[in-house]
Amino acid sequence: MDIEIFPYRVLGSDTTEKLLNDLESLEDVKRTVIHGPRFPKGEATIPLKFRERRVIQVNGEDVVLQVKTARIFVEITMESTIDDIEEICKEHIVHGFDINQDRSNYIRKEKTVTDKIKYGNKELPDELIGMTDQYSKFDDHVNIIKKDD
Repeated sequence: MDIEIFPYRVLGSDTTEKLLNDLESLEDVKRTVIHGPRFPKGEATIPLKFRERRVIQVNGEDVVLQVKTARIFVEITMESTIDDIEEICKEHIVHGFDINQDRSNYIRKEKTVTDKIKYGNKELPDELIGMTDQYSKFDDHVNIIKKDD
């Protein structure tokens, strides 16, 4: 099952980093996708302390944060994990949030025409299905973070 975490305000880089690390530490979390508007291209002119586009560490791996976190989609298998996720969100999202589970799938699970155009007919690993953006390069928008076994 998939759930959507919808913060009432867009999250900053520090909050996103802490939230993702805590979410990824849960055993039942299979995939996490952040969604939001891209950072402005001219961010290099903004003073350093106000820049949000930066490298964050998630589960020990460097990830270049390229979007402001407006929504977080999480794939889980047990409904009881939602309570753990809610506690993590209460700790990190101080301005409030909603957890939506109205739809059965927020993250696509099957290969679509867009996937075929982007990657051809080759076999895609399950964690890559639903991660396509036909306008960008694969390395620019997807980071696969392996869980410790």
